[in-house]
Amino acid sequence: MRLPAEGAWGTVREHLVERLAAGAGVIDGMLHAGLVVGADGRAVAPDAAYVPGMFVWFHRELPDEVPVPFPLEVVYQDEHIVVVDKPHFLATTPRGSHVAQTALARLRRELGVPTLGAAHRLDRLTAGLVLFTVRPEERGAYQSLFRDRLVRKEYEAVAPYRETLELPRTVRSRIEKERGEMAAREVSGEPNAVSRIELVARRDGLARYRLLPSTGQTHQLRVHMNALGVPILGDPLYPVVTGPVPAGDFRRPLQLLARVLEFTDPVTGLRHAYRSGRTLRAWSAYDDWAGGQPPQ
Repeated sequence: MRLPAEGAWGTVREHLVERLAAGAGVIDGMLHAGLVVGADGRAVAPDAAYVPGMFVWFHRELPDEVPVPFPLEVVYQDEHIVVVDKPHFLATTPRGSHVAQTALARLRRELGVPTLGAAHRLDRLTAGLVLFTVRPEERGAYQSLFRDRLVRKEYEAVAPYRETLELPRTVRSRIEKERGEMAAREVSGEPNAVSRIELVARRDGLARYRLLPSTGQTHQLRVHMNALGVPILGDPLYPVVTGPVPAGDFRRPLQLLARVLEFTDPVTGLRHAYRSGRTLRAWSAYDDWAGGQPPQ
């Protein structure tokens, strides 16, 4: 594990406790037993100071995980990148209790590319296109595309229809998410989140929306849709926090899809444009989605 370049952790222990969600007792036990080592092979002391960019090594006991029974489709692959179409309920990268059942772990195993890394992330509950990199030394170049807003991302969502809601419109607000809190919230201050919302179609009190974020704050589209009075169907956090979706509960997936991903390859110069082939079931088969019927 490489420690992030930015963070308010005072010790390596503090970061491991927060990031691994294994419990302070487990982490303390590993540190005191010398099971966490640095790049030089020496044990990391329980009170070792946090050093940005530092590598630490350890064997982690994996929790029992419920398999996510939906395919992870490879859309494009070359010697530099892999683009996949991720299903709902599959986390992008290992975090907390989701380790083996993640897109990254699956791809490393199925493609036989142990150096694979994620250039960005989608929420576990969001489906759609995700970019992975093959070579660690090139990962920063691809990550910078997202940091510098050089990637065109288009999302699709199904949510209630409001006749009084004037669309299209661009929503600008400041979104913050406190550590330990499940939901993000809008606060006063300089906007750091910008989304364009467009109406695509409507019927039977529902609507399909095209969402075009130009920034990438946590839960940004979900927060903005909720603020407009049209929370995305299947959202367990907005407008009301009902708790995390339990592992193994695949009913009523969040109706949010990363539909389009377009960018110019910073290594090869090629222009990439991909479109997810997935459908949002609340639009194509609402009764099945609302009844929690599994996809065929």
